[in-house]
Amino acid sequence: MQELFTVNNLWMMIATTMVFLMHLGFASLEAGLTRSKNTVNILFKNTIIPAIGLLTFAFVGFNLMYPGEEYAGSFFGFAGFGLSLPEGWDTSNYNEGYTFFTDFIFQAMFAATAATIVSGAVAERVKLGPFIFFSILYVGICYPIVGMWKWGGGFLNTLETPFYDFAGSTLVHSVGGWGALIGAALLGPRIGKYTSKGMTAIPGHSIPLATLGVFLLWFGWFGFNGGSVLSADPGLVSKVFVTTSMAAAAGAIGALIVSYAMFKTYDITMVLNGILAGLVGITAGADLMSINSSIIIGFIGGGLIVLAVVFFDKIKVDDPVGAISVHLVGGIWGTLAVGIFGDLAGIGQLVSQLIGIVAVGSFCVIFAGVIFFAMKKTIGIRVDEAEETEGLDINEHRMRAYPDFATKD
Repeated sequence: MQELFTVNNLWMMIATTMVFLMHLGFASLEAGLTRSKNTVNILFKNTIIPAIGLLTFAFVGFNLMYPGEEYAGSFFGFAGFGLSLPEGWDTSNYNEGYTFFTDFIFQAMFAATAATIVSGAVAERVKLGPFIFFSILYVGICYPIVGMWKWGGGFLNTLETPFYDFAGSTLVHSVGGWGALIGAALLGPRIGKYTSKGMTAIPGHSIPLATLGVFLLWFGWFGFNGGSVLSADPGLVSKVFVTTSMAAAAGAIGALIVSYAMFKTYDITMVLNGILAGLVGITAGADLMSINSSIIIGFIGGGLIVLAVVFFDKIKVDDPVGAISVHLVGGIWGTLAVGIFGDLAGIGQLVSQLIGIVAVGSFCVIFAGVIFFAMKKTIGIRVDEAEETEGLDINEHRMRAYPDFATKD
């Protein structure tokens, strides 16, 4: 029995390190898909967010997400500030599969991901100080409250047909996606993105860096989904690995086909985001799906990402890296897919999935909207035109990522 506990706990810690590596993937992807003059700014945000996530989740977030059994079925609970074992518990009786501290660090890595998603959508024009302030509140308060609704035993978990989200299509990815949508909408588009002549593409400065980022994220997703089994169960972990990878692969093909049909070109950025859309889409039900279902979910997710990017450009919501399309649209699709495919498919489950999407979306939109709007009307959330034109690196950080090749683009 002790050997099994050790193996389970070890796998959870390995999965944690894989999720941690995803932050490097986000940093690389976002830096690659934006202009060189903003690279330091992107890297700074993706460096400070994990630090904020870990500290805020330890101070308040973990006890908001897991407040205790007395809050079962509720909308809110809080077990107190700080990080400590519940009274009367120790590492031997906390959980049969892993220790208290393994539980915390695994969940903390998820927490930081939500604000990282927002980072890409507001890139190249958001003020750094207000963004950091938003991240503290969003990671420390918003994310754990909605996470508690399912993972902490809250009201979504006690519906007649419980809402289901295995690893966070809604509870992680769409949380970030809703925040990204509100932030990008209130910031407005980058200078020159939308003109009287239509939409102007603003290409990123390093497709190789963006590609590296996507493969790092794909690798990390094996820990993101595989760790969410919460044990080293060989059958279930291996199944989750396969469904995760099949959805990612199908997402690439779906995005390739749809983007080629629409634009008559082989767009690597669409394929890269198609992979991510497949991964986000399978995350809600990776443990429930057959191989064929995971391929269908990923393929549809990859196609949806292309349509979503075009849609957001039509309504002039400027998202430099496609984060809203990937994490919000992909997250909604993946959550709905639980009610359409797999072991829980049925009208009752689909209704519960819709309830979860609407509840989480409403709370996140209000939370993010209040914070961003209040900052916009007081301290401001966008750099001025001259700073944006010259680049955030030199204005916010007094340095350049590529000082020997300095350009404005």
